[in-house]
Amino acid sequence: METAAELLQQADRQHQKRDRAQAVVLYRQALQRDPALFEAWYGLGCALAGQGAHAAAAEALRQAVALRPDAAGARCNLAEALFQLGEVDAAVAEYRQACGSGDPEVAAVASAALACIAPGAADLDNAAVLGLRRCWIATVGRGIRPMPPATIQTGRKLRVGYVSAFFGDRNWMKPVWGLINRHDRARFEIHLLSDGSDPSSASGYIDHPDDRIWQVDGVSNAELARHVRQAGLDVLVDLNGYSRQGRLPLFLHRPAPRQIAWFNTYATTGMDAFDLLVGDAAVLPPEEETYYSERIARVPGSYLAFEVRYPVPEVGPPPILRNLYPTFGCLGSAYKLVPAVIAAWSLILRAVPEARLLLRNRTLDDASNRAALVARFDREGVPADRLTLLGAAEHFAFLRTYEQVDIALDTFPYNGGTTTSEALWQGVPVLGFNGDRWVARTSRSLLLAAGLDDWVAPDAAAYVETAIRLARQADLPARLAALRQGMRARLAASAACDSQALCHAMEAIYLARDVAGRGAQAGSFPPAEP
Repeated sequence: METAAELLQQADRQHQKRDRAQAVVLYRQALQRDPALFEAWYGLGCALAGQGAHAAAAEALRQAVALRPDAAGARCNLAEALFQLGEVDAAVAEYRQACGSGDPEVAAVASAALACIAPGAADLDNAAVLGLRRCWIATVGRGIRPMPPATIQTGRKLRVGYVSAFFGDRNWMKPVWGLINRHDRARFEIHLLSDGSDPSSASGYIDHPDDRIWQVDGVSNAELARHVRQAGLDVLVDLNGYSRQGRLPLFLHRPAPRQIAWFNTYATTGMDAFDLLVGDAAVLPPEEETYYSERIARVPGSYLAFEVRYPVPEVGPPPILRNLYPTFGCLGSAYKLVPAVIAAWSLILRAVPEARLLLRNRTLDDASNRAALVARFDREGVPADRLTLLGAAEHFAFLRTYEQVDIALDTFPYNGGTTTSEALWQGVPVLGFNGDRWVARTSRSLLLAAGLDDWVAPDAAAYVETAIRLARQADLPARLAALRQGMRARLAASAACDSQALCHAMEAIYLARDVAGRGAQAGSFPPAEP
């Protein structure tokens, strides 16, 4: 009979070959021989996480950490599994412990993760987000010397570069292409710096012969900064935020005279390298600017004004007409399903016994993740038969899921952005509220711009009360049917889809004289007229 140590070696070999399924089998066999084998629990947790089985991975990694509390690497992996399940505050606690472990490599990983996930952690406020991000920036920026100041060249088109790893992702990039496609090419020369798939018509981009596409994946930040300076880009716009964290230090090199953050930056970057961060009046009140290292520019309407340029399903009738009961739903990522969200949704379901809740995301492909989510609702008094849990699907089929949803419930503190715009475009109203930070107001931005003010509650308690009240209204089926029927026309005529106005506002920001020289002083920036 093979020993636990022999089975562990076999499991590690399979893991290294990326045969995670066989590695899991062998790790479990090793643990049957020796349940106190730390390395097997650790390996099992990592292999399960690699399969997307985050709940099972968390159980294994908890065993590993219990056996060896000082194993900072295992604690970091446990934190990641918890984050993927929506246990964000628990993940923050684990990452904090890993930061203090004394292992510089692990501490760097934990610091980066904390900086990334901080805005979605309910227990962290704006000040904490700023502090964690400044801490990470101070570490990665060590040794980076900004280039000598450059000036914007006159007498030619303004050269604007957009930096993104997601130009090929049609679902995410609807606001970006709505803006870029409308740029005045007589005044602006557009450069697209891509760390991912090239822009294409399939993703929503309208090709222009004068545009320049840079494929920069694998190019270091220092080298890319040199190329940006040599190309004479006047304005460099980051579209990634912390979704492509490793590219953010590019801006610490200061390769362009004017550096602006927009689109996927829904909290401070913690960097003084950006001259402006672009938002709107709905997402950031002036009193919160003190928690931002950037100067704030506010565009009219929504800073996420979007345009749909790819095939989507037709809007169908609300399912309440055939079901005779309301179905709430959310197609947001599982890491947004934090305990406060589960608690709020459970209050709604307990108050409306006939209602159902549909959830769909990639994490729910895995049985252990589904079981963990069911258990979380069960602890809140909501049984499994009130839930419909669906996994990933091709995007067109994914959007058809809204045919099964009457009212979409927003997540918090990490709201939907793409999720909210897609729900609305498919005719499904989204219920949100005015949260306590930018990322908790992105849906508010879109809903107010769409003229759907009634769907924005003042706070979390009113959000729950509104959902319950709506579900109990006798005229809800007729109201939803009328709303869905006219939703796309309503959106198209509203600021939520006014990409032309957004483009004009952004071009004014790019051309304005009083932009650079942000320093450390926060302050509003009213866009100048072009």
